[in-house]
Amino acid sequence: MVGLANRGIASHSVGRARNAGLVLSAFCTLDFPLADVQVFHTGRDCEFDDTRIDELLDVFDIKRSLPRKGNPYDNTVVESTNRPLKKELVYRNRYVTIEQPRRDLNDYVWWSDDQRLHSTLGYRSPKEFTEQGLVL
Repeated sequence: MVGLANRGIASHSVGRARNAGLVLSAFCTLDFPLADVQVFHTGRDCEFDDTRIDELLDVFDIKRSLPRKGNPYDNTVVESTNRPLKKELVYRNRYVTIEQPRRDLNDYVWWSDDQRLHSTLGYRSPKEFTEQGLVL
């Protein structure tokens, strides 16, 4: 999940399958309260159509946002984060155990949030942008 306020990776998870469990695991890695999440924007993929996700969103009063059909720009921020992650991490490696991609993803998230400069943020890292009290 990507934070729209600073383009940082707000949460992440690794699993053997793309399903609701993977999404719920990602919610568990947030470093701020779920009550602070206002909107959860997802694709229209089947892994997001699950009553467990619906219940979590209802309990914490999180609004679900779905892309409009035929609009490829609805998910641009997330896609611009996922594309380099897949290219720089996933496609370059052959993983044997689930622990290997978990470790690599944790390292990638640290680098992306603390070191990587974003032009949208005035060539600051998401961490630096947030520490300066800035928001998009």
